[in-house]
Amino acid sequence: MKKTSLNIAFILFFSLAVISACTQETQNRIGRTIQNWTGVDGVLEIYSGGKLIKRFVKIDKLSTAAGTKEQVHRPYRFGYGVLDANLNGKADPEEKKVYFEFSDYSTNYVFFEDPDVK
Repeated sequence: MKKTSLNIAFILFFSLAVISACTQETQNRIGRTIQNWTGVDGVLEIYSGGKLIKRFVKIDKLSTAAGTKEQVHRPYRFGYGVLDANLNGKADPEEKKVYFEFSDYSTNYVFFEDPDVK
C-alpha cells in the first residue's frame, strides 16, 4: 500500500514538473485536450441586432471546421448541444440535442461554461 502511494506521488510530481516546464501555449493545449475528454457543459448564445435569438446548452465543445485536403481552417464552427427553444437557460425534457454550425463572419456569439452546472 505504501509503495503504491509513493508511486502515485512520484507520478504526480513528475507530471507537474513537466507541465510547468511547458510554454503557456502548450499548457493551454493540454488544458483543451483535457476538456475534450471531460467536456465543459458550455452554453452558446447567438445575438442579432443586440438581441438574443438562439441558445444552445449542454455543449461539450465547439470545433473549427478544416478542409480535408487543404488542412486550412474554414470560417465556421460547429458542435452538438440542446436547443434551448424557450430561452430559459435549461435543457427541458421536450428540447432535443441537435447539430449546429455558425459562420465566423456573420454571427455575434458568446460561448461560456455554464456556471450553474454542478
